[in-house]
Amino acid sequence: MTGKIATTAMQAESGRRELFGVIAASVAAIPLAANAAAGESPRFSVFGLIGDGTAYSEGAAFGTDQSSPLYSPYSVYGEEKGSLYTDAGGLDNAAFATRKKAILAESRKRLQKLPAYIDKKQWSNVTGELTRYMYETRGAVQGLAATSSQKEKATAFFKAMEDTYGAARLKKQEIANAAAAASVSALDAFVASL
Repeated sequence: MTGKIATTAMQAESGRRELFGVIAASVAAIPLAANAAAGESPRFSVFGLIGDGTAYSEGAAFGTDQSSPLYSPYSVYGEEKGSLYTDAGGLDNAAFATRKKAILAESRKRLQKLPAYIDKKQWSNVTGELTRYMYETRGAVQGLAATSSQKEKATAFFKAMEDTYGAARLKKQEIANAAAAASVSALDAFVASL
């Protein structure tokens, strides 16, 4: 008799589980039904440009309601006076060039420290100076190089910097000193061409 009671109890619990499962599924489906109207096809909008503008995906067309033109079709920000993302790279060409020339002046100061580090065989200081600020230097040189002659001088400067870095990594003092001197003279030649 005990086996019969256990079976009946398991069937009753199984029935309750199924009932609660059906109730939970119907409750979960109620919000979906509230958004649909009888006889209406599904509404959709692709970035607010294609399809129904009243769909839930509307609002993703960032910038389409702005009064100023966009600098990118994928951006929410319009191009305004004083924007950093203009062709000139700043307020105007003079400010752009001044900022880049200041970077080159600081880079020259850092490059002039290299011979002392190389003479003391402080290789980590040499490689540190060549990596710490030289990212800005490369951007400034590439931004200011307009003519083919300037681009050639920029390439010579980059090569001299890379030679200095390579010699410092290999701890070759004479080659590093020569390359450091070449990098300063190449930078001077580039700045003189501006």
